[in-house]
Amino acid sequence: MEQGNYSVGLDIGTTKIVAIIGKENEYGKIEVLGVGRSKSLGVHRGVVNNITQTIKSIQQAVEQAEVDSGLKIGSVVVGIAGQHIRSLQHSDYITRINSEEVINEEDLDKLCDQVYKLIMLPGEEIIHVLPQEYKVDGQAEIKEPMGMYGGRLEANFHVVVGQVSSIKNIGRCIKSAGLDLGNITLEPLASSDAVLSQEEKEAGVALLDIGGGTTDLAIFKDGIIRHTAVIPFGGNVITEDIKEGCSIIEKQAELLKMKFGSAWPGENKDNEIVSIPGLRGREPKEITLKNLSKIIHARVVEIVEQVYVEIKNYGHDDQKKKLIAGIVLTGGGSQLKHLKQLVEYITGMDTRIGFPNEHLAGDSDEEIASPLYATAVGLLMNAIKNIDKKESVEEHNELEDEVYGEHTEMTAASGVKKERKSVFDKWSEKLKDFLDNAE
Repeated sequence: MEQGNYSVGLDIGTTKIVAIIGKENEYGKIEVLGVGRSKSLGVHRGVVNNITQTIKSIQQAVEQAEVDSGLKIGSVVVGIAGQHIRSLQHSDYITRINSEEVINEEDLDKLCDQVYKLIMLPGEEIIHVLPQEYKVDGQAEIKEPMGMYGGRLEANFHVVVGQVSSIKNIGRCIKSAGLDLGNITLEPLASSDAVLSQEEKEAGVALLDIGGGTTDLAIFKDGIIRHTAVIPFGGNVITEDIKEGCSIIEKQAELLKMKFGSAWPGENKDNEIVSIPGLRGREPKEITLKNLSKIIHARVVEIVEQVYVEIKNYGHDDQKKKLIAGIVLTGGGSQLKHLKQLVEYITGMDTRIGFPNEHLAGDSDEEIASPLYATAVGLLMNAIKNIDKKESVEEHNELEDEVYGEHTEMTAASGVKKERKSVFDKWSEKLKDFLDNAE
């Protein structure tokens, strides 16, 4: 099916599944054509644990988006998160045979491919290999080595690793819901595309995406991703605590959290009380807002402290690695009252709430510009980038065919730059073959 010039991002979260259809307008901004969301059943802490339910929820969200936009959804870009995600630093090098030629894309590909051959723990697979900086013949801190002369090409990599079975389960759900898997992206990377500015990434920033089941962290410095982590707690554990602490049902606990919840207990007076209707004719329950805040506060402090440990692990205390732009909060959990102040208090870092409206066209629906949709908007941006990449590859190939009569590969030095197939695209293709054979 020809997908026209629109793309689709699908955010499979623990609390909700969002399908978002959009395209790029003439100003390079993203025009949202349709949105569908459904309650996510079958996902626990970012990992699929009930295939049938997840397929149903995906289909609901997709149908709603199709009705909303009047378009048909074919291929989607999906996010992956969950506590099985871990990241590591790795450096690798290649020795070039002919140092008289300039470094071209093939060399960079060869170097990346080498990292993919790293031996992982059983049942783990590399999701992303992100080059940080290169060294050519011992000369350090090179951001783009293309076109330089050199015999030994080295690079530091940020490698993101996940569980094979979780990745396969997501692929299986997408396929069974009647969709094609265009790409899989790490969710904190998608969210950061949607809410961070280039200046913040240069200055050093930690993006904290507080979702229902997981809290995702991505740290940038000098415009390069430096650290990623997924913490297996999110808004749902807060709701769970309120439910247990106040002996009420989950639906009521969620409403209480959203309407009256605050992360700062000093805010509420002792005499502020909410009355909750009892079940089936039982007496209503009275809950003081102060107690509610105390429950929320205790859990939020725990989540933020875990995040702060990760920020310290990255090396924030080191003067050269300092995150000048501080912390950006996004995701549904970032809408909790006084959370910004609490995070500033615990970490001592500047904090703001990140909205994904920077890249959206001016007339977009206000709802989409909410932090709730940060990951979905980021995935949509990723899908649009993929389409642009494919088109530029096709154009270059056509151009080369015209010049040469038949398809021959040209080096970067000869003027026509052939778009490099990212290692990730290759990985996606491998995954697709794998899923097809697994049927």
